Amino acid sequence: MSQDAKISRCSFCGNHKDVVKKLIVGEDVAICSDCIELCTQLILDDTVISTIVETEKNNERFDASIIKDYLDMHVIGQASAKMVLSVAIANHYKRITYPPKDLDMQKGNILLIGPTGTGKTLLAKTVAKYLNVPFVVADATSLTEAGYVGDDVESMITMLLNAAGGDPKVAERGIIFIDEIDKIARRGESASITRDVSGEGVQQALLKLVEGTVCRIPSAGGRKHPKGEMIEINTKDILFIAGGAFVGLEDIIRSRTKGTTMGFGATLSGGSGASEKSPVADVLPDDLMKFGMIPEFIGRFTTTVGLLDLKKEELSQVLTEVKNNYIVQYQYMFSIDGIELTFTDGALGEIVNICLRLKTGARGLHSVLENTLLPHMFHVKKYQKYKMKKLEITKELVTDPKSCQELF
Repeated sequence: MSQDAKISRCSFCGNHKDVVKKLIVGEDVAICSDCIELCTQLILDDTVISTIVETEKNNERFDASIIKDYLDMHVIGQASAKMVLSVAIANHYKRITYPPKDLDMQKGNILLIGPTGTGKTLLAKTVAKYLNVPFVVADATSLTEAGYVGDDVESMITMLLNAAGGDPKVAERGIIFIDEIDKIARRGESASITRDVSGEGVQQALLKLVEGTVCRIPSAGGRKHPKGEMIEINTKDILFIAGGAFVGLEDIIRSRTKGTTMGFGATLSGGSGASEKSPVADVLPDDLMKFGMIPEFIGRFTTTVGLLDLKKEELSQVLTEVKNNYIVQYQYMFSIDGIELTFTDGALGEIVNICLRLKTGARGLHSVLENTLLPHMFHVKKYQKYKMKKLEITKELVTDPKSCQELF
């Protein structure tokens, strides 16, 4: 049979070249226009199915209730704060994952307000871990206006790019947590011969950055150089979460709301029916302005989350129940030296009581535990010498850590 006879029919459907629009011939095979159209449609169908499956996965991933469930595994208490934060996070990542074509949706950054040790940094870090996006913590107290001693605000973007492995696209979906944001409140209204370069000046410098701008940073980090290679990062999709204790803000809110609890139907504070909510839950922009935050800065943080001081029961859960808790961490450290570390109920209760007296929140648990276990970690070789395989921490060893000398 001649070569022409071999390729006169479609290798897929068998139709002769005379009954199809076009027959595309290769070296050993041929395909007709009808088969090409069929294959094209199959590919398009598979693409649509893949897109639907991916969308369903993302919709589940960005579900606020699922985000809160994940936060519940790592952060004790703060139920109301976790709900507000979960909704804000879900909305932000839905917006940047499915950007509307004919609608300009503004970014909503988040402001966390609460006493030290209530979980502000942990909440932000846990959310970033859940979303698998780059995350950095920047200290607002180290920031100054550009040109002055200290870090300028663009240094945070450099940190985020490093956390993203140098990939600008990954960095542009990341989260920046600005800690101690209350420390950049502007000074009093009294005249001063010096510029407030680390207070109001930093707030002014942050405005464009947190709202969304193209930031040019050195590719190799460090300071900018006229001849150095620069990388452009668009901050419009970077989520900024600011946190601070805002000591004194509660008094400002109280002075505004005093006298409003009089009359019929009023809720009396301190009673058994009083609602359990953060003292700053009713914060208004005017309150933050009186504290020292400028209006433009407040307007760029549309979601405000108030956190509560942790109660005794919640501190106990942080100590023993939460994932990767401090007790488990220290038990692992002692197990390296072949010693089983245990705590009596009295010891755990005393650790929580000390932390409550210090008013340092969950972070204080680590300090109390470190102080309690320090002598034991120092004498671990003696314990091995005396063949101690188990170390039980009692209430007495918590109140007087040096009494461990009596163990051997």
